[in-house]
Amino acid sequence: MEQLAYLAVLAAIALGSIWLEVVVRTRVLLRTRRLVLSLAPVLVVFLLWDAYAIDAGHWTFDPEKVTKLELPGGIPVEELLFFVVVPFASILTLEAVRAVRGWPVGDEPTDAGRDAR
Repeated sequence: MEQLAYLAVLAAIALGSIWLEVVVRTRVLLRTRRLVLSLAPVLVVFLLWDAYAIDAGHWTFDPEKVTKLELPGGIPVEELLFFVVVPFASILTLEAVRAVRGWPVGDEPTDAGRDAR
């Protein structure tokens, strides 16, 4: 059962923030390109970093705390999910605060942009 602890924490993080998409209407999932462009650098950089650290012996994962599913480089699948779930939850939270506060996203047309059309 301890092997599911990491996944349980990730599920709690996801459940703790996914409601914002519906209730606050953050529209994060509707802006797929923006989401992918936000998550991709995190995935690439940190998965490469993890693979290097594991190979060099600087970083390990307790086999009793993770499932046996691994990516190349010995990276547990839970680690991949961590690099998706935590940034996604952060983006949802930021977008929820932005939506509630009425802060612009940054890609809305400006008044000058509307006049130019």
